[in-house]
Amino acid sequence: MPELTYREAVRDALSRAMREDDDVFIMGEDIAEMGGSMGVTQGMLAEFGPER
Repeated sequence: MPELTYREAVRDALSRAMREDDDVFIMGEDIAEMGGSMGVTQGMLAEFGPER
């Protein structure tokens, strides 16, 4: 099992949940272009779009 930072583990878990279920979305401040707190959601806007 690869060693991950806490941020990477959270991003992986969120991404996996969003890939598996179209009803899963993220809501909060600065999560789109800014990448969320500490960059946790960085890159997710490009993969999942602004609706999720």
